[in-house]
Amino acid sequence: MRNAYLEDLRNISDRLVDMTRLAGSAMSRASAALLDADIDLADAVIAADHEIDTAREDLDTLAIDLLARQSPVATDLRTVVTAMRMSSDLERMGDLARHVAKVARLRYPESAVPPELRETITHMSQAASRIVAKAGSVIASRDLADAASLERDDDAMDDLHRELFAHLADAQWDYPTQVTVDLTLLGRYYERFADHAVSVARRVTFLVTGDYDTVVDREDEEDSVLTS
Repeated sequence: MRNAYLEDLRNISDRLVDMTRLAGSAMSRASAALLDADIDLADAVIAADHEIDTAREDLDTLAIDLLARQSPVATDLRTVVTAMRMSSDLERMGDLARHVAKVARLRYPESAVPPELRETITHMSQAASRIVAKAGSVIASRDLADAASLERDDDAMDDLHRELFAHLADAQWDYPTQVTVDLTLLGRYYERFADHAVSVARRVTFLVTGDYDTVVDREDEEDSVLTS
């Protein structure tokens, strides 16, 4: 019985790592669809979002079942409860990738990204991929140093976000309002994607230390436009 219980706890962690891979793949493919005006790829990302949703539902079901059957305490209890919060962050990351894909689809057959901003968006996509991969590593290893380093990775994303807005606010910017709105939203999607990865890392820190002060609950900060 004890071995089955421990296996379920490991299974929860493994499922969270799998969710980081799904979210990372979704954002990478959505970014490619955005930059290449690839409607087939955009549609594939949008359709595949249900996989992350299902993964969250399955993980939460397992977690609730463990709470009901095993009444875990101490670190085990933190593992189960925190996993449910992390699954929410990861599911939202999948939603953000879907939003990027929707912008790509909306502007097809054109690319939503003007030539002079392709490099910035590419760098944001690459930063997102690094951050979500590290989040998965942190979940698996529970390494507090790696968890803390995600804050610095998020700073790099924030710098790119500011760089994007500097272009949009420049007096020489003369693209239509539609393009400006698209890029404003895209910048927000990438920035929020990184924020949720940081939230995951902070929850891992709480899991290891039991310190609530290390956790920032970002769920109530989500803009309504991102959850539509």
